[in-house]
Amino acid sequence: MSEGISDDAEDVVGVLTERIEARFAMDIDQLKAAVAAAPTVNPDATDAVRWYGLLVEAQSVLDCAEDDLLAALETQPGEVDDPTMGLAHRVNAAVTARDGRALVVRWLLDPDAPGKKDLAAERLARLRPRTGPAVQTSPPHRPAGAPAPTSAGRAGRPTR
Repeated sequence: MSEGISDDAEDVVGVLTERIEARFAMDIDQLKAAVAAAPTVNPDATDAVRWYGLLVEAQSVLDCAEDDLLAALETQPGEVDDPTMGLAHRVNAAVTARDGRALVVRWLLDPDAPGKKDLAAERLARLRPRTGPAVQTSPPHRPAGAPAPTSAGRAGRPTR
């Protein structure tokens, strides 16, 4: 197994690149250009491109951290010293950041992801014009024999 840690990690970016391209029916560079030209036209595409960029950035940080760790490990005769352990922690933090961003991209691409149905309904509600008044404009129906309310300012207050 001569493959490094990064090979599997790059597969994460590669798989998500393919999923983005399939979802939006264009290659990633075309999609980035389309979003840059008109960022408000498709909020889903804009979010996907933004988080994809963050994912690629996190992958780059991870690659550098891994390279630094491997170089340090090659010089260690036996036990790992504190600076090298620091590099190992840096790699772990970079993996966590990259994986978190990958999860966000996956969520953005999954129309059936938890919370997406409510979010889509909320977006639609904001975009649809109202068909009627926002508040009730006629008095509610009262059953026969129910007393009519007194004026709003005096309801339930004793008179002087």
